[in-house]
Amino acid sequence: MLSRVADSLYWMSRYLERAEHAARVINIQLNLMLERGSQSEDLDWARVGRSLGMEGSGDDDWNTESLAQSLLHDASNRSSIVASIVNARENARQVREQISSEMWEQLNRLFHAVRRSSPEVWDARDFLQSIKEGAHLFQGITDSTMTHGEGWQFIQAGRYLERAVAVSTLVGAHFREFHQPAQAGAERVYLEWIGLLRSCTAFEAYCKAYTADVKPERIAEFLVLHPSFPHSIRFSVEALEAAIMEIGREAGSRRAVRVERIAGRLRATLGFGQIDEIMGGGLETYLAELLRQCGQVHSALYQTYISYPIEAALEA
Repeated sequence: MLSRVADSLYWMSRYLERAEHAARVINIQLNLMLERGSQSEDLDWARVGRSLGMEGSGDDDWNTESLAQSLLHDASNRSSIVASIVNARENARQVREQISSEMWEQLNRLFHAVRRSSPEVWDARDFLQSIKEGAHLFQGITDSTMTHGEGWQFIQAGRYLERAVAVSTLVGAHFREFHQPAQAGAERVYLEWIGLLRSCTAFEAYCKAYTADVKPERIAEFLVLHPSFPHSIRFSVEALEAAIMEIGREAGSRRAVRVERIAGRLRATLGFGQIDEIMGGGLETYLAELLRQCGQVHSALYQTYISYPIEAALEA
């Protein structure tokens, strides 16, 4: 596969996953505002900005409306929903011959829906719901209409790497602020833990695993280490490794060994993790290490399949 095609498929998938994740997190934030009052609105939105990887989202840098507006509609903010959808469509446009017509039509519909959306932040729930549903529909169409070959595997790699990074950042932001119960009232903290679970579509699945007894350590175990929940970090990393292994098998490249080894190390970090050891050593430290390794996987994937020197291609 041409490196430019792999690059576009990979980033198309990452941007769509980013948009869907941001829509979910922002929608939960809007719902929580109705329950907890407006006393800490600016601080709450600043945390949302940090949890979505937005640069310059310190507590004093933004007010509530400007930050929410930037996360939703600011095309110059690479973390915003509009920017993610626009970039996903642009990457898809560059490889239209590699994706199905149904995929292109769905992404195009999503793009035009975004362009027609109202800039009003507080009436954004229908807009956010359409983003989530549109991204889910695109994923289903992709799985149903595209050959599950090398290109499809790059789409999977992009989706699950983005998801692992997003959930790691989100969990880290919540635990940094709410793991010490003295920092806020018990009722407020309880709402925030529920919000974290709902932001990862995990509340119902968590209750089935642990009942409705919401405890931070159990939340961390579920979102970080659960082997079969689709939005856990471990599940995402194992799916990422599987895609990378399949890309290497289809490409038949000796250079694939390095990226496979790095992805395998990341998977082992989660596969052998124990929540008591993780919490004892510091969850934030553990998540920071996961993010560092995710960055290594991204760099190795790029160096192996996308931005490699011509000499490496001739040796493969």
